[in-house]
Amino acid sequence: MDKGTKERKRTHVKKGDTVFVLTGKDRGKKGKVLKSIPSEMRVIVEGVNMVTKHKRPTGRGQQGGIIHQEASVDSSNVMLCCPKCGAGTRIGMEVTDTGRKYRKCKKCGDVIDIVLDGKDQGR
Repeated sequence: MDKGTKERKRTHVKKGDTVFVLTGKDRGKKGKVLKSIPSEMRVIVEGVNMVTKHKRPTGRGQQGGIIHQEASVDSSNVMLCCPKCGAGTRIGMEVTDTGRKYRKCKKCGDVIDIVLDGKDQGR
């Protein structure tokens, strides 16, 4: 790869997907993807990988304290849950005759969603 070119990274899940956690301390939990970070191949999942953050008060009227929030997990440690099956599944990309791309479940064959013009903004 040349120094001047950048490789575009893509995750297999995007914001709003329901995922199943495969490894780590939260193994077996299901949650909704709050944010996808494709450049780092990481995702933030609701209720998974909770960390404690000590926040200092900034400014006059603000209050400091201990905050519990989600931290990112590697996208390879989560698996998409099919809306129809309800189980964790791999996904496949297929192209229709008209040239539109869509994601489909590998287990049941159901269409998960349509990718917008091959360049999905949610990724």
